[in-house]
Amino acid sequence: MNHDLGEFLRTRRARVRPDDVGLPAGGRRRVPGLRREELAMLAGVSVDYYMRLEQGRTPSVSDSVLDAVSRVLRLDETERSHLRNLVRPTPVKRPGPQRVRPGLRRLLDMVGDVPAFVMGRRSDVLAWNALAGALYGFDEARPEDLNSSRHTFLSPEARTFYRDWPTVAADMVAFLRLDAGRYPDDARLAALVGELAVKDETFRKLWAQHKVMEKTHGTKLIHHPVVGDLDLDYEALKPSGDPDLTLAVYTARVGSPSEERLKLLASWSASVDA
Repeated sequence: MNHDLGEFLRTRRARVRPDDVGLPAGGRRRVPGLRREELAMLAGVSVDYYMRLEQGRTPSVSDSVLDAVSRVLRLDETERSHLRNLVRPTPVKRPGPQRVRPGLRRLLDMVGDVPAFVMGRRSDVLAWNALAGALYGFDEARPEDLNSSRHTFLSPEARTFYRDWPTVAADMVAFLRLDAGRYPDDARLAALVGELAVKDETFRKLWAQHKVMEKTHGTKLIHHPVVGDLDLDYEALKPSGDPDLTLAVYTARVGSPSEERLKLLASWSASVDA
């Protein structure tokens, strides 16, 4: 039985109200959201077939059935992709160590006036420029701590470093969930999830929600111990030829206090290096 598939579908059912899809609420319900028989009816499949799908006992599921279920559950494109990965896990060789090619490392240094770093599978931080090192303290971190998820949940400073820590934490878990669907046999990812689940209650609760999200863009609200509050926009870019790498670039809005503080951080970093 595919436990993750069943839990993902159950959590997605729970967030769809009957009146969202034109059904009467039908009085009191033991659990929120759609019942299995309601989803099966709306998707045009038998209740038995849907139950077997939720239990991971359908060896071959057509695209039309997955599309129908996704439509009823109102899944976005990332969730649809995650559902396909769970239904049709692709056997892959054990992922090897990731490498950052020299050209990408040079690019990091060329954008030295803004923080930029490369993140790989499992949210491992693989390379960074000087300003990203000053922002996150990458240069002083132990190799095992160069992981954004581990920093978010296990670093004592993280909850004050991120002024919007609950949002950062929820997003980080959603990124890991997406990775877990893509690489179900990644032993290092499984070990990381197990470690975080044992050590942090918030992580356990967020992991149980089965939220998935792709890294794209957003804003980080940071309190840096040297320069104070920073409001930084970020873009998460996929380098061509390296789909499992993400280049994260942080910028401050022109003329903002954060822009001045970022310049101050760069000066402070240069003086420390000198």
